[in-house]
Amino acid sequence: MSAEATNPATPGPVTGPAARWRARIDLRRLGRAALLGPASRDRLPSAISHVVDAHRAHYPSADLEPLRRAYVLAESSHRGQMRKSGEPYITHPLAVTLILAELGAETTTLTASLLHDTVEDTDVTLDQVGEEFGSEVRYLVDGVTKLEKVDYGAAAEPETFRKMLVATGSDVRVMSIKLADRLHNMRTLGVMRPEKQARIAKVTRDVLIPLAERLGVQALKTELEDLVFAILHPEEYEHTRELIVDNASRADDPLAEIADEVRGVLREADIPAEVVIRPRHFVSVHRVARKRGQLRGCDFGRLLVLVNEDADCYGVLGELHTCMTPVVSEFKDFIAVPKFNLYQSLHTAVARADGQVAEVLIRTHQMHKVAEAGVVALGNPYAPPPEENAPADGERVDPTRPGWLSRLLDWQEAAPDPDTFWSTLREDLAQDREITVFRPDGGTLGLPEGATCVDAAYAQYGEDAHACIGARVNGRLATLSTVLRDGDTVQLLMGQDPASEPSREWLEHAHTPAARIAIQRWLAAHPTHEGAQEAAQETDEEPSVALRPAAEQLSSRPTTADITVDQPGATVRLAGCCTPVPPDEVTGFAVRGGVVTVHRVECTAVERMKSGGRAEVDVRWGDTTECRVTLLAESFVRPHLLADLTEAMALEGAEIVSATVEPPTQQRVRHTYTLQLPDAAHLPALMRAMRNVPGVYDVSRAQTPGG
Repeated sequence: MSAEATNPATPGPVTGPAARWRARIDLRRLGRAALLGPASRDRLPSAISHVVDAHRAHYPSADLEPLRRAYVLAESSHRGQMRKSGEPYITHPLAVTLILAELGAETTTLTASLLHDTVEDTDVTLDQVGEEFGSEVRYLVDGVTKLEKVDYGAAAEPETFRKMLVATGSDVRVMSIKLADRLHNMRTLGVMRPEKQARIAKVTRDVLIPLAERLGVQALKTELEDLVFAILHPEEYEHTRELIVDNASRADDPLAEIADEVRGVLREADIPAEVVIRPRHFVSVHRVARKRGQLRGCDFGRLLVLVNEDADCYGVLGELHTCMTPVVSEFKDFIAVPKFNLYQSLHTAVARADGQVAEVLIRTHQMHKVAEAGVVALGNPYAPPPEENAPADGERVDPTRPGWLSRLLDWQEAAPDPDTFWSTLREDLAQDREITVFRPDGGTLGLPEGATCVDAAYAQYGEDAHACIGARVNGRLATLSTVLRDGDTVQLLMGQDPASEPSREWLEHAHTPAARIAIQRWLAAHPTHEGAQEAAQETDEEPSVALRPAAEQLSSRPTTADITVDQPGATVRLAGCCTPVPPDEVTGFAVRGGVVTVHRVECTAVERMKSGGRAEVDVRWGDTTECRVTLLAESFVRPHLLADLTEAMALEGAEIVSATVEPPTQQRVRHTYTLQLPDAAHLPALMRAMRNVPGVYDVSRAQTPGG
């Protein structure tokens, strides 16, 4: 690819060895096309000749009459309107439509693309579009039509995106048109004020580029990335451009040499293949430069090997790994396990004698089409299948509704306001890798990387997940905070109590918007419950042993601590909110009755007491390492659990000072143990031993009053 082809602002084409490189799909050819050619029923207007040529390359027998009529309506409706660049407005829908035609969009999408601004910017109505072009075109035009600022004010942009995403859930072609529309607008953004350019570029970066990635439309995504890069990081962009131009002027081309070697290997193996060089786009070169420092010739592109059959991909891989020096750590198989955005390819790398490494992509021609155009390459995914392939139940199979889109559509319904939706959407789209976990019944859940059992619960059960009491991951009991990995099997354990309630702590482990919003809605609907929790957390004094009825109470004795306080005659009390033990770093505060409470320095109560004007008292541990600590154990209900837990603690040398076992709720039990340890260093081993007791799914230091 030439530097000019990578960014329209480049002053001149790149010549030399780079001219031998095969470009990506070139989406910039329209410019200011022949504009207002004659339009009659006998022939197509010359202004859409570029669109027609691109469309016929993918659909030789397509009926072009809808395109002719759509152009005539769009041209007459926009006549007299001008873009800020000074060009007639019709150049914009023509350019957007050409982008989609190059990617292989079918006739209905192109028809809607020509009309996509008519309802928004002219007197044409949706009903007129529907009467003239049918319900599908009407739906697509409606999906990309913006909401009016006069009606929605500052919420117009987020609500427009919400509307567009909901429409995309029923027809993915809506987002295809929006992405092409944004690409052409980004290309012509130079006429805008710098602050407006930056604002549009940031929304493109945060929302449109991730959507292009998720829909697999790499040809749009890469150009959008470069255009955003040029606006938001002009100095780094210019430096990267200089690197690309300098490399293009080199006399030697190591990638071309490796490509020739690969061709020879495949020729001898009798594997029909096309071997071409894929230049990296600007952002990709910039990322590689930051990662590797000094760039070498092979860093500016990749080799692309195109074959006819899936089996040939593995044949090519075998030959390359046999006849050349492979970098095995670079191998990835996205054919056997496709990415969530439909992408399929084999990735590997081969090394030259001089140490340069060339990355190699191996795929079929059809895989390549999908890799470039994503969902656009599916044509009309909603067309009825051939009769012999029709689903048995008569329902339409929708290949364009991936898990991430279904999750997004689910949580957006619960977003309470446009600001929450807008911020959550950006956060959700920033999670750029998806994992798949398996349910015991054989079903699967698609989740973003970093998701926990809490996220899995809400993904599977919605708000019924409030009743979740635990999980098994790969057959073993796990806490709800457990981070899941790709391929894990997750069994969610649900209680039967209809009054089940989520814990506020779940918010710390909720990675997906669906989980966070559901938990926040419950907490907002139960302010009394939340207020009681907060009130309990704001007490300065050590709490009583039990805040709820105790099922069992063992021995108790006064709290003691071997600690020195710089306040003569003061009584020392270890705070129940954080239960400090040696060698924790501690601080003290004087409270009523000449008592000094000792807290761990990271305890949340410390900052609160400081801000309330309480003076700190210098405290330090004495010479002995004996300590007292309060632990919380959470477990499922089972016979003999208490006996097994107390035995495990005794074997670790812990003396039970007091214990509280609360009545079972939702098939789980909460235990509170205050323990005397002969040595604080034994605490980690003690907690491990308690966690290893069957049925116990969490053991932690007490962090809150009563805990």
